Amino acid sequence: MVTIVRAILTLVGGIAGYEAASIALSRMSLSDVYSLLFLGLGVLVGAALGLVLGGILGRRTVRLSQWVDRTTSRIGAAALLVTSLGMIIGLGVAALASLALKDLPVVGVFLLPMVYALGGYVFAYVAYKRHAEIGRLVGLRNLGSAPGKGGANAKILDTSVIIDARIGDIVPTHFVDGDLVIPGFVLEELQSIADSGDPLRRARGRRGLECVRALQDAYDRVVIADRDFPGLAEVDGKLIKLAKELEGSILTTDYNLNKIAQIQGVQVLNVNELANALKPVVLPGESLAVRVIREGKEEDQGVAYLDDGTMVVIEGGRGKVGQNVEVEVTSVLQNPSGKMVFTRLAS
Repeated sequence: MVTIVRAILTLVGGIAGYEAASIALSRMSLSDVYSLLFLGLGVLVGAALGLVLGGILGRRTVRLSQWVDRTTSRIGAAALLVTSLGMIIGLGVAALASLALKDLPVVGVFLLPMVYALGGYVFAYVAYKRHAEIGRLVGLRNLGSAPGKGGANAKILDTSVIIDARIGDIVPTHFVDGDLVIPGFVLEELQSIADSGDPLRRARGRRGLECVRALQDAYDRVVIADRDFPGLAEVDGKLIKLAKELEGSILTTDYNLNKIAQIQGVQVLNVNELANALKPVVLPGESLAVRVIREGKEEDQGVAYLDDGTMVVIEGGRGKVGQNVEVEVTSVLQNPSGKMVFTRLAS
């Protein structure tokens, strides 16, 4: 962009320098040789000025385009449409008001630009702030959020939660609302995993891609976001940056990403924490019927599992491996990795 703007202004500057030198020569009497040198100098000076101004303007244009990109990524097409209509109506109202102002002595001409600017801005601002209500008045729905941004409702999926695939079971239950945003750089990471030479990694990557497809079929607010951050090498850093831009939250099963995002003030929804919260409550004194799967770490301990995967440690269960036994709960330990139930044989 900078190079293009600089080239255009260099060309324009050279032409302007030539025209200015020609006008100056018409008022001077120089020989043909000096006239050519003067014209060349005019072109050179004009092109140099255009080159310098083009670099400055080009960099400003790049910054403006980045700002416009960040701003429009937060605004849906519906909001842009309603805002544009509001600005057009505001300009129309300003045109009517200008009929009464243009004939005012002295100040009339100077008031017109202010009236047009103020009218367009006020009506566009009101239309943007109330675009959802305006859309509902004319029979349109789902205008409250932008693609890839539902305010605090936007959920940005990372690689781990897609490969985990439990999000595909959660979405049809309607416990998740707002947009599900899948960044393009996450899809690229999934693709690289699916193309891995390691059979286990390849299977995980393919399961993730299948999960994305299943989400698109089950939920009509899955958005593939093309936003990328070339200055950041790590996917986790890009996810946090995107979440800040969209003012959304990150869906993950990655414990480290969970902590880093929380430190940086980004809301995190961890599927593992949700699964732990939904596990049945087991209280001390209750009886459970379980099957001892293997021996425990400590002497005379056996290990069993509940249907939801909760580990049950059984005192005196080492000799009961492979048997169905009835146990009594003695205590429950909750830690970041899950819940552990400590029991003893009921007999």
